Amino acid sequence: MNRQQRRPWVVGVSGASGTPYAAAVLRGLLAAGESVDLVVSRASRLTLLDETGIAFRDAHWREDLAAWLARGADGKPDTFRVDAAALDDVRYWAAGDLAAGPSSGSYGAKGMLVVPASTAAVAGVALGLSKDLLQRVASVTLKERRPLVVAVRETPLNGQTLRHMVALDEAGAVVLPASPAFYAGATHIQDLVDFVAGRVLDAAGVPHRLYRRWEGELGAALRSD
Repeated sequence: MNRQQRRPWVVGVSGASGTPYAAAVLRGLLAAGESVDLVVSRASRLTLLDETGIAFRDAHWREDLAAWLARGADGKPDTFRVDAAALDDVRYWAAGDLAAGPSSGSYGAKGMLVVPASTAAVAGVALGLSKDLLQRVASVTLKERRPLVVAVRETPLNGQTLRHMVALDEAGAVVLPASPAFYAGATHIQDLVDFVAGRVLDAAGVPHRLYRRWEGELGAALRSD
């Protein structure tokens, strides 16, 4: 793709538990032919290491991303086939690089998906702190009136976080709690992860086939195709 024509979705991964959600969203974006700019926060590296055993490294991000995307939500490696060509249109930005392309409103991004979003990330974006690149890009996304989807992954929620979520909603973001549903006929942990990832992509207007949609027929998900 011509660099001048490239308009990526920025995916920000914060330190909340839920790295399989981020992997599913990334796979969905790449499957839809979307360009991706990736920001992995420092805290999320610890979560990723704990949940997958993968140490995400700046100097080897492509190799580590491929291993992450290939892993299933149940922790099994090589569950998914990762197309090396698709990774050619992923650009990685270090979380501490506040001079990165997406930190400016003039950078041609489509919008941003924060998945999973920790309560710290929610607070930082709601308050406009811009303490790292993830928060800065989210603030830029809001000021440029681009789509911002924040997949909050925490429970229970206290009043302070709820007020921050309301502030994000009022600023134009889509606040999307990582709440799996069961009407789609989930039989595996990956199905529950894919449902949330699919709802994130729905909010961004990106087509996918990650879950069975409700069609108004009770029990349809229980019957085999």
